[in-house]
Amino acid sequence: MLPKKYTEAMPHRLAAAIAFLAMAIAPLAGQTKSIPRTPDGHPDLQGVWTNATLTPLERPADLAGKATLTDAEAKAFEKKDLQSNTLDSDVESNFNKATGGPGVGAYNNLFVDRGSELARVDGLKRTSLIIDPPDGKIPSLTDAARQRTSGASRAFTRYDSVKDRPLSERCIIGFGSTSGPPMLPVLYNNNYEIVQTPTAVMILVEMVHDIRVIRINGTHKPAEIRQLLGDSIGRWEGDTLVVDTTNFTGRTRFRGSSENLHVIERLRRVDAHTILYRATVDDPATYTKPWTLEYPFLATAGPVYEYACHEGNYAMPDILGGARKLETEGRQ
Repeated sequence: MLPKKYTEAMPHRLAAAIAFLAMAIAPLAGQTKSIPRTPDGHPDLQGVWTNATLTPLERPADLAGKATLTDAEAKAFEKKDLQSNTLDSDVESNFNKATGGPGVGAYNNLFVDRGSELARVDGLKRTSLIIDPPDGKIPSLTDAARQRTSGASRAFTRYDSVKDRPLSERCIIGFGSTSGPPMLPVLYNNNYEIVQTPTAVMILVEMVHDIRVIRINGTHKPAEIRQLLGDSIGRWEGDTLVVDTTNFTGRTRFRGSSENLHVIERLRRVDAHTILYRATVDDPATYTKPWTLEYPFLATAGPVYEYACHEGNYAMPDILGGARKLETEGRQ
């Protein structure tokens, strides 16, 4: 039996230990409460979000070895980027030069939705969306992928049929993998609306009003059932929604990918205004190794307006008609 002086001290020590534990847990509890949750207890991902950012997919050569920038460095980069890539028709910008020079480009800044800042994660501005490999670059293509993409490039110049033209040009899916997976920011229309239930998560993509339906705790469809946006099933790992997508068609061709493309996405709501989005791309038939990108989706005001893709609808007869005219003139 312990002496009286020790037994008298034990309640005080126990009370102190409990108080210390309570203080340690309190910040965590506060953090948990700051994240909106659905009635079933999972983080609430619902709302309208934008992934517009000036951060490029791959790290620019002049920022090699520099994964992040200070706020001062980022401000200088952002100012230069916005000036050099403006779509104002009377400016000698990189974009206007690429589309034929001032006064010739198809768009102006009214249509652009690139954001105005680099993506900020963990308080630091990122220089590339790709975080793995560490150099911020897409891994090398396999030999088979090089042959495949070379054939696809040749097919792009075919104008014999509407079916020869790219899917985005035909307004079937958005260009630049805006609908994903992986979901990437493009020149404009970078808004997404998420609706969530216990059994499914729906992502409405502003561009070409693509819709992704992620079945929670589902199983993939048979391998012979292929879809342009793949077959997505989800599961919750703690507060992170993990989305596994397979069963792509051979026509999706994300950056030269094959129909065996496999994408794992992770969506984690880090606060009331931010979803941290991470996606790992794996396709051994295309890339020499998997690669991962990460950046935030930020809350934005709705609603998401209809994107009717009139440009593609109106242009298609002109594209094919122009090709027929060139043929009659012996220029094709």
